[in-house]
Amino acid sequence: MFEEQTTQEAAENGTADASRADQELADLKDKYLRLAAEFENYKRRTTKERADLFKSANQELMMVLLPVLDDFERARQHTQTTDDANMVRESIDIIYGKLTKALQQKGLQTMETKGGAFDPELHEAITQIPAPSEDLKGKVVDEVEKGYYLGDKVIRHAKVVLGQ
Repeated sequence: MFEEQTTQEAAENGTADASRADQELADLKDKYLRLAAEFENYKRRTTKERADLFKSANQELMMVLLPVLDDFERARQHTQTTDDANMVRESIDIIYGKLTKALQQKGLQTMETKGGAFDPELHEAITQIPAPSEDLKGKVVDEVEKGYYLGDKVIRHAKVVLGQ
């Protein structure tokens, strides 16, 4: 009789352990599903935020460039009927100054290349010519196209001519 009781108690304990394990498994499944759904929502939200950031960054740059565009329109209108080359040149110089100032405010910087040493990280050599003087051998003699930095990053390499 004592053995029957222990067997019965063991069966009840086994059933209780199994139901506890089933409950724990259900809780873990629920936790996993919630975590997976939360992660999907996070991915969707960050993708949307990233797209919005790119849009707003472009919008900010466009807002800076719009006054320059307005100046170009005004200059075109005022110089269409004139033959005065100085007036056209002055208009272009003013607009160029305004454009470079706006771009510099956004972090754009030009590279200084003439007379400096050739650096393949910054320059793209187009050709080599005989150096006009001995001190320009192996250095940049001419700049065909300017190079630019945006902050610390090179966004366009300078195209240069080297002295031989």
